[in-house]
Amino acid sequence: MIALTVALLPATGVGAGPVAFGTSGGDAWAFEKKIDLTVSPAACDEVEVISPRGQASARPKSDRLSARVLLNEGANRISAQCRKAGIPQGAAIEQDWLVRLRDGPVARAGIRVAPGEILLDAGASEPAPGRNAPIERYAWRVRSGGDPLSGLPADTATVVLPPPGSDGEYFVTLRVTDSIGRSDESTIMFRVRGGRPEAIDPAREHAAWIDRAVIYGVEPRLFGPRGFADVTARLDALAGLGITTLWLTPVTAAPPGDFGYAVTDHFRLGEGLGDGAALHELIAQAHARGLRVILDFVANHLSEQHPYFADAAANDRASPYFEFFERAPDGTARHYFDWNNLENLNYGTPEVQRMMIEACARWVRDYDVDGFRVDAAWGPRQREPGFWPRWRAELKRIKPDLLLLAEASARDDYYDANGFDAAYDWTEKLGQWAWQDAFDGNGQIARRLRTALDETIRPAGPLIFRFLNNNDTGKRFIARHGAPLTRVAATMLLTLPGIPGLYSGDEVGAAFEPYRPTGPIAWDDIHGLRDWYARLIALRARHASLRSGEYRLLDVGSPEQILAYVRPATGDDPAMLVLLNFGSEAANISLTDKLPQEFLKHGWTDVLHQDQGGMTVGLPAYGVRILRARSGMPGGRRQ
Repeated sequence: MIALTVALLPATGVGAGPVAFGTSGGDAWAFEKKIDLTVSPAACDEVEVISPRGQASARPKSDRLSARVLLNEGANRISAQCRKAGIPQGAAIEQDWLVRLRDGPVARAGIRVAPGEILLDAGASEPAPGRNAPIERYAWRVRSGGDPLSGLPADTATVVLPPPGSDGEYFVTLRVTDSIGRSDESTIMFRVRGGRPEAIDPAREHAAWIDRAVIYGVEPRLFGPRGFADVTARLDALAGLGITTLWLTPVTAAPPGDFGYAVTDHFRLGEGLGDGAALHELIAQAHARGLRVILDFVANHLSEQHPYFADAAANDRASPYFEFFERAPDGTARHYFDWNNLENLNYGTPEVQRMMIEACARWVRDYDVDGFRVDAAWGPRQREPGFWPRWRAELKRIKPDLLLLAEASARDDYYDANGFDAAYDWTEKLGQWAWQDAFDGNGQIARRLRTALDETIRPAGPLIFRFLNNNDTGKRFIARHGAPLTRVAATMLLTLPGIPGLYSGDEVGAAFEPYRPTGPIAWDDIHGLRDWYARLIALRARHASLRSGEYRLLDVGSPEQILAYVRPATGDDPAMLVLLNFGSEAANISLTDKLPQEFLKHGWTDVLHQDQGGMTVGLPAYGVRILRARSGMPGGRRQ
């Protein structure tokens, strides 16, 4: 089917003679494409346009026409022919479009929970958007994990199940197949809590593993010359450290010498990291050790060396990709800051949105990744606020337990409400670490940290991704502040609400600076940090109170150097009192009138040092205490 309409188009032309295409052909990220034509009305009283899926003709009333053509997956040739009194005028012009989308049915698994039963329904599934064919077969299977579900029939659109007998999360995958053999899958997630099944809203809720996550940023080149293979070789060490999630810096194609953020192909691996088999092996071995793997995904921009931007730069409006890029009123491509080699994508163009969704879906489907850290997530939000919810809906349709982490401030409620499970511990200022002023200011670290925490930990707020180092924090924390202060800051990092993050080599005090040439990390633990991090991570894993969103600051004196906060009891796990000395002088803290009642009544144990004490606690210079009460405690503030 083709629809031809008169349109006001730019005076460009690709082709010679009485009819010309407005742009050249190229990649298409849609099954319906608007084709622009310029026409000589004196030479043509009719224009015929033919595509693989139909043809149509129209009588031009001006020198501009547009045709909406339907395309198939893969290669498509479009032709346009000028006619006068039914006689062809000159040769037909042709152009080729390559549709990069998968054409097949769309599986949509739905769930409804009723007393005593769980109803799974495939009724919202859709036939292929391109070459249409009816869905003929349905298959349901339990995804690995959880105790087995019974009663899954082989081929039906609706399944009724009894509730599972054990609490936990459950995943059921629907596979639909159409009459010409094309298939698609969708997975539904639900939980059983207190013996009762509950549907989970994938637009708002996340999987339980995310609340237990400890993320480790991996720059593969820092692990050795083999990239993925050298990361795989260190998985046992990372699992032994207690890490739960690996965050791989961009793995997609980029120019030589780049660190991956200047993307030249979102669908191909970059050079020097290893091939697809090596990445598959890394992810498979990580999963075998209970580790998740998320990818750093660059959604905001493309490299100026990307074929799309190179074509647009060379051909201006005659390029099929001219509108793929954000532009100033004069048509100049836009970028942020001094990133003049990184060209902002135009999220007002539906094909750009589809391309980026397909790119993420490709890594989920083909490599079974567990989520994405989205670079510069604030950029697409500024240009098209509705994109991220659409992106989330498609990815969570495929794998509902993905972690979607925004490089954007968690203080902005937009990200929590529009597609992301967590966001960065930034201030309202773009890219400013919330703890930067506290550590880089002139003393009074604890006092400044109290202010920063009051501003970020809010009732019912979003999950906050916290860190001391990442790919953008420049000089490493240990190089700026030394090992003693690093131990105190790491204790805070791993005992506050949110998702803690380490970066390549933090556990051995690596002092490289990102984006500067450096050799592989020397894994010698010269500062004795590895055991410190491992103990803290193990405590966080063992005690639910250290993972909860509940938190309350305490005033125990010496506000310039002592930071104290309570992590209230969670379930059967007693309350914790965290005492941190950010100063170079020892301190004695009297807890008589400061300690919560269950500490006063039942006493406490220092879970780091395995000692017990009374109402005075000694803190050496740069010392820490994590006191565990011997009973629970209600109340507190939720993150």
